[in-house]
Amino acid sequence: MTEYLPLFMLAAMFVLIFLGVQVAFALSGTALIFGLMVFKGAIIFQLMEKIEDIASNFVLAAVPLFVFMGTMLERSGIAEALFEAVHLWTRRLPGGLALGTVIMCVIFAASTGVIGATETVVGLLAVPAMLKYAYNKPLICGTICAGGSLGTIIPPSVVVVVLGPVANVSVGDLLVGMIFPGLIMAGLYVVYIFVLCLIWPSAGPRIPPGPDEPPLGVRLRVTAHAMVPPLVMIFAVLGSIMLGWAAPTEAAALGAFGAILLTMFYRKFSLAMLADSVLKTLRITSMIMAILLGGTIFTGVFFAAGGITLTNQLVTYLDLHAWALLFLLLGLAFLAGFVLDWISILLIFIPIFMPLVNGAGFNPVWFCILFLIVIQTSYLTPPLAPAIFYLRGIAPPSITLLDMYKGVMPFILLQILTLAIIMLFPQTVLWLPTKLLGFN
Repeated sequence: MTEYLPLFMLAAMFVLIFLGVQVAFALSGTALIFGLMVFKGAIIFQLMEKIEDIASNFVLAAVPLFVFMGTMLERSGIAEALFEAVHLWTRRLPGGLALGTVIMCVIFAASTGVIGATETVVGLLAVPAMLKYAYNKPLICGTICAGGSLGTIIPPSVVVVVLGPVANVSVGDLLVGMIFPGLIMAGLYVVYIFVLCLIWPSAGPRIPPGPDEPPLGVRLRVTAHAMVPPLVMIFAVLGSIMLGWAAPTEAAALGAFGAILLTMFYRKFSLAMLADSVLKTLRITSMIMAILLGGTIFTGVFFAAGGITLTNQLVTYLDLHAWALLFLLLGLAFLAGFVLDWISILLIFIPIFMPLVNGAGFNPVWFCILFLIVIQTSYLTPPLAPAIFYLRGIAPPSITLLDMYKGVMPFILLQILTLAIIMLFPQTVLWLPTKLLGFN
């Protein structure tokens, strides 16, 4: 019976989560109880070792830095400036406000790395504008939810900083490898919105030219004022990694410092805002680290109790082809996204999946990017759908939950299409790290 103990661990952990126990306590509590059953008092030493591993992990120091960067940029004025600049160029196109919103989400995601920040800030600006011009409500909802969730697959990403150490994969390789997949996904969003509004103009009407139409020189000046500072900061973070000038943690520090400079540039900086950002960073980081510690403890006990051996025996019994195994793993993660948040999916499944992925001969960086895309679908798939609940908090009563659920469906299909493209063409992930970082 003891050889099946890891299965009972998984079952007990899921029961606790579904009963409403916070994920960090469900993971660590389950690990402690089953660890005492198997290892008696020696489990305490294992737990202390895991705590020390998390506390001394240099890469994880990037988490609070990226979170701080995002919280500062929420208040920097960058979103308002980007909104004005991007829509100066796109609003005459079919679905121009929605197109500009996606472009704005890409730039803002590349500036913050925090998904909730992107969707909330962009949504507060874009939803009233699109409602004013009678945009189709499901299109509004889908654009905001899908665009706001791009922070998962657009670097820099807090998700990647957590994923790298858990999967034992270089965070730098992941940050560079996700650039093309992120742009492919955003490009599919843009093509879908443009074609939809070209065929069905009432879904996203063009904004007619008015007497106050700014001349070209004014548009260029507004665009430069809005775009140049965040692009410089994006280069400081991603460029320093891609050129080998800085490790991810050092690049995150540059980004955090750049976020402070941006708030000064847009004249939004104050000591009260700085203190509020620091406190919010502490709360978010504490939550992430507590869950990460719980997941590390859980997987440590799971492995020590024979979890990997049991998993390998199960895979051997199923006699799956390597690609069938890949579809099974990604399918499990996709289904988990209906009821679990991203960090729970990552910490529960990645430690179990990675030995199987390596054993099947798949590139671990490529698999991690596929896993990230699947995690991104979890932001849109009901009933949990965090992106929908972010939008619900800022949307007016005229936009219903039905509008939101209808709106995200086409974008979920586009995310699955992106997944298929990356699966068929692994070089979309691997080429850039190979050229820039010497990745093999």
